Amino acid sequence: MVELDRQMMTLALEEAGHAYGEGEVPVGAILTLGDKIIARSHNRVMALADPTAHAEILALRSACEKRVNYRLPGVTLYVTLEPCLMCAGAILQARLARVVFGAFDLKAGAVCTLYRVLQDHRLNHRTEVRSGVLKEACGEILSRFFREKRVIADIGLDAGG
Repeated sequence: MVELDRQMMTLALEEAGHAYGEGEVPVGAILTLGDKIIARSHNRVMALADPTAHAEILALRSACEKRVNYRLPGVTLYVTLEPCLMCAGAILQARLARVVFGAFDLKAGAVCTLYRVLQDHRLNHRTEVRSGVLKEACGEILSRFFREKRVIADIGLDAGG
């Protein structure tokens, strides 16, 4: 299981790279059933002008459409960044068996950091969680993206002043 988690997170990082190349926050997601990939996606919030177009949501939509079912029992989500509250809610609604993520999200993480939504016993479903898989690589692509955005913003400020 550990090696499969690393392999799938590597593929999620490839998806994050696609987002990076498109100027989107670089988050990638892979959905698997056993060792078979059933969906993959990356953030497309700006491209789709849709605040719900997170990597997790887009991958869930694709998998549900393929399976013609809004429930995905037995499915594992691999995502490079800890899911936010919106995505955690969708994960519960889809009844995913497992979530494996890389980097912790200190500002919006709803799985381990700010909230523990997927493990909340007051809700009618719980999802197994594994955190920190390839966390350095997952965090690095995000740090690089935001560092570059700050440099561009600083250049813009200097040019105007």
